[in-house]
Amino acid sequence: MNKSSKKLTVNALAKISLVSTLYCVVTIAFSEISYGGIQARPSELLNFLAFIDPLYIPGLVLGCAISNLYSFGFIDVIVGSLATLVSTYMIYKSKNLFVASLWPLINAIVVPIELYIVANQPILFNVVTIFIGEFLVMTIVGYPLFKKLFKNKHLVDVLLINKENRTNLKKLELL
Repeated sequence: MNKSSKKLTVNALAKISLVSTLYCVVTIAFSEISYGGIQARPSELLNFLAFIDPLYIPGLVLGCAISNLYSFGFIDVIVGSLATLVSTYMIYKSKNLFVASLWPLINAIVVPIELYIVANQPILFNVVTIFIGEFLVMTIVGYPLFKKLFKNKHLVDVLLINKENRTNLKKLELL
């Protein structure tokens, strides 16, 4: 392994760890709106990082898993993390930032089923409230915010974990 690839590995690990930690800290700091049937996690905004680099996905999933230890425990770690894995992967695969902002709405289907099973909470109410929360955070707030942020080429270059993913950034030209 050459010196530059070691730097990339340290850089990648640092960025992935930072995103994972930020996800946890923000989720727990806003716990009143981050757990249960009414979820509007500000930490979900970090999911937009998967749009520019798939190497953020493990950090986002880990951050979600650790955060979910504080709610319904192990089942929420598994279910919530799988939903985050699917939505962040689809965010990465999306060619359009607006479409990417919609993928976390998967949580509006998955989480209410989980809440019904573990806490006997009403499914329809939770579908509606989680949908509203995710839509507000990701589409109403996140889409315009990250549309503007991702137009800053220097910022995007700093955020990239793997500089080889620059080829994936052609989709940013459409913003």
